[in-house]
Amino acid sequence: MMDFIMVPLTTGIVFAAIYGLFELFVRRKERLAIIEKIGEKLDASAFEGKMRLPSYGGTRFSFSSLKAGCLLVGIGLGVLVGFFLNIMVVGGGLSELRHFEEERLIGAAYGASVLLFGGLGLIIAFVIETNMKKKEDK
Repeated sequence: MMDFIMVPLTTGIVFAAIYGLFELFVRRKERLAIIEKIGEKLDASAFEGKMRLPSYGGTRFSFSSLKAGCLLVGIGLGVLVGFFLNIMVVGGGLSELRHFEEERLIGAAYGASVLLFGGLGLIIAFVIETNMKKKEDK
């Protein structure tokens, strides 16, 4: 059905990939040349005391794992609620609905509950993060 567009599309993709590879190698050479030019003008005394590893011993909290955990808990609860909604809808006597409409209703229930509880998980993570920052500032 779409044979007329496959040949030009494939040719375009191949040429774009080849162009991208050439551009990647040319940029690499340009960057190395710029680094060499800058390296000739600088000496090591310019970087004394400025290049240190960040200190990890302070009271810094990483909230990324908390956010990911709350999001996953929210998604899990969303799937669970979607499953129970599915059981209630199918077992609730909605047999007059056609099969297609029933599948759309079930899909909407799953999608809505997953998004709802995923967002709720992110909101809970935000509240916990702000509470911990307030305690840290005190």
